[in-house]
Amino acid sequence: MSILNNTPVHPPTQVGFFLTKGFTLIAMASAVEVLRMANQLSGQVLYQWHTFSEDGEPVAASDDLKVSVDSAIPTSINLDNLIVCGGIGVTKSAVPKVLNWLTSLDRHHVRLGGICTGSYVLAKAGLMDDHCCSIHWEYLAGFQEAFPNVKISNHLFTLTDKRMTSSGGTAPMDMMLTLVARQHGNKLSAAISEMFICERIRKGEDAQKIPLRSLVGTSQPKLLEVVTLMEANLEETIGMDELAEYVNLSRRQLERLFQKHLKCSPSRYYLHLRLNRARQLLKQTNLQIIEVAIACGFVSTPHFSKCYRDYFGIPPRDERLGMIEKEVSAAENEPTFASVTLVAG
Repeated sequence: MSILNNTPVHPPTQVGFFLTKGFTLIAMASAVEVLRMANQLSGQVLYQWHTFSEDGEPVAASDDLKVSVDSAIPTSINLDNLIVCGGIGVTKSAVPKVLNWLTSLDRHHVRLGGICTGSYVLAKAGLMDDHCCSIHWEYLAGFQEAFPNVKISNHLFTLTDKRMTSSGGTAPMDMMLTLVARQHGNKLSAAISEMFICERIRKGEDAQKIPLRSLVGTSQPKLLEVVTLMEANLEETIGMDELAEYVNLSRRQLERLFQKHLKCSPSRYYLHLRLNRARQLLKQTNLQIIEVAIACGFVSTPHFSKCYRDYFGIPPRDERLGMIEKEVSAAENEPTFASVTLVAG
């Protein structure tokens, strides 16, 4: 497929990827492939990418696959963006040579980024202080403890003029799709997403789904069991007394358990699950508001609307209208592309 923009783009954006030892291959590939497909679909060289390692030698990813790089850390600077690709054992890559290089790039106004755990190296260099930062949920607690001046977020990714940080897995794909959309329009970004059979481009403000087990550990099996029951019964909700009975606790014991480990009551936590599910349905489906309410266990639209507004600060109707207005506005402001021609993918 070739999508040709009427206006040639010169020069191409230069993106560097620094591979740390044990980096996560899926995160790195998710980012690079977006750039490749942007070039292919636009029919232009919109992006050029370069890979680096500390010594120029191939780097073993976390799955032990070795990836060759273009060079060692370069002495000259010809980059618009530099992304640190992290993974397990990322702390071993935060050596003075790397930290000094990143600091030099920052002085030359190169936008710095990190994917998966790559933000750790930037933070170790003092380059994330007072910046918003996304990192894989598994490292959130330790990262916040180690770098109290960094504005840690559980968002999928954070993209600003100076920094671009992302959690792991396929989240870097969403970050790079957003970058492409900002630089070359939503049509190209959407076309890339379709080529990768990606159902939707997730937004930066979308939160990582942090497994409850990582928050409370394995020492609270009854709490985990109750939450699992809640998640499986969002449409036909289970009463608090019944939930307590399932795990052989009194209602009061169940309330104390939630308050101690999750800082809220069981009913409040259950409501949060239902409302977040409702928000997903409003944004991702064409279900009517009453249908969304019923699917999330609310007995009436007015009650659903009040709860939704109290929690998110906006009524569900406005949430839905806001999504529609964004889509219409994006379509009206898109550049015109030539006809689409199928070629080898």
